[in-house]
Amino acid sequence: MKHQDIVLEQLLALAQTKGLSEVEAYRVKSYSRPIFFEANRLKQIESSQSDGIALRLWREGCPGLAVAYGEVAAEDLLEKAIAVSHLNSPETIELADKNNLIYTAEAKEPPIEKLIALGKEAIATIRDAYPEVICSAELAWEEETTVLVNSKGLYCEHTDISLSYYLAVEWVRGEDFLAIYDGEYTKAEFTSEKVIREIMKRLEWAKSNVSPPTGKAPVLFTPNAATMLWSTVADALNGKRVVEGSSPWSESLGKLVMADHLTLWQKPDFKPYDCPFDDEGTPTQNLTLIDGGRIEQFYSDRTTARKLGTQTTGNGFRPSLSRYPTPDLVNLVIEEGKASFSDLVSQLDRAIIVDQILGGGADISGDFSVNVDLGYRVEKGEIIGRVKDTMVAGNVYHALKQVQALGNDLSWSGSCYTPSIVVEGLSIVG
Repeated sequence: MKHQDIVLEQLLALAQTKGLSEVEAYRVKSYSRPIFFEANRLKQIESSQSDGIALRLWREGCPGLAVAYGEVAAEDLLEKAIAVSHLNSPETIELADKNNLIYTAEAKEPPIEKLIALGKEAIATIRDAYPEVICSAELAWEEETTVLVNSKGLYCEHTDISLSYYLAVEWVRGEDFLAIYDGEYTKAEFTSEKVIREIMKRLEWAKSNVSPPTGKAPVLFTPNAATMLWSTVADALNGKRVVEGSSPWSESLGKLVMADHLTLWQKPDFKPYDCPFDDEGTPTQNLTLIDGGRIEQFYSDRTTARKLGTQTTGNGFRPSLSRYPTPDLVNLVIEEGKASFSDLVSQLDRAIIVDQILGGGADISGDFSVNVDLGYRVEKGEIIGRVKDTMVAGNVYHALKQVQALGNDLSWSGSCYTPSIVVEGLSIVG
């Protein structure tokens, strides 16, 4: 075991003196420095730090979890976890075996003047072309270190360093309000050119408003909007949903559930959202989830895998320090198609493009009815203007059987790496 995190080692040693042989300590330390622009001007510069520890133990098989932030006395945290264990019933103990997984990153924090200049230049570039718009932005340098140890000799450490950039543009024309946003999350040298280019393109398409087509028509989801579909798919492939029987695909392993040209993977080594191990200390791995439209496997944490009679896939993650690990994906990647975005548009006769949606997407049933926050009408292969007061409705599982085409414009939307996708037969209401 590495002797860098003394507090966690003290917790394990102290637990052992009290006769506790199954103990896990998890620590997350983070530092961030966000810079905010509002109404075209620099608003404020902040810095924040957090340090939290979660102690999980089993007393006679009964679990106890206690969390503390900042300065913490090992004795106090241990006593709290033991007290919680008296309230719980015995369960199967899930601890990873002895291992040593250390992944560190080193990067120099960029000068604050450089980040401020990036924000100012982006806003100036957009307002040179559209003087009437109002811009806001957020740039943040972040460093986070996660350490996980347990009483079996496990030691995991991962340091993640990143730069995120978010830019929003508001355009008010009389009673017409338009909001466009884009951003980037990276671990490499950053420039704002791509974000500016994407926003300028959307502003150009939205210069005029047009009525939407109504009834059944093809819908082109950009990568930003396509995540509405893929988030439901990810939920349906969750092993915990399968155990509960709440996934519509619980009995569909090996069966065709969507168009046969759709393939989905988990690729946890893809930057910038790479993750070497889960919050249970299991190395993450590449997974083929859907292959040619057929379900190849579900993803799981240790508890879920035991109930399924399989091995964990290394997908046990804590939603927060105060929560137990539960299955979640790392980097959902959708296989791209061959057509460029412009080629996809040129193939459409009467359709709409959905780029931003308002409200939530579909639940596990797959049914959705969403307001189009930002969308465009396509006529005879040309984008002719922005559509307003428009809704798109359908069912995710049915829609994915009606996929007409995929683009080659793979782009990150959160930790989902997806191309644009054209779906037939969705209902459009204006």
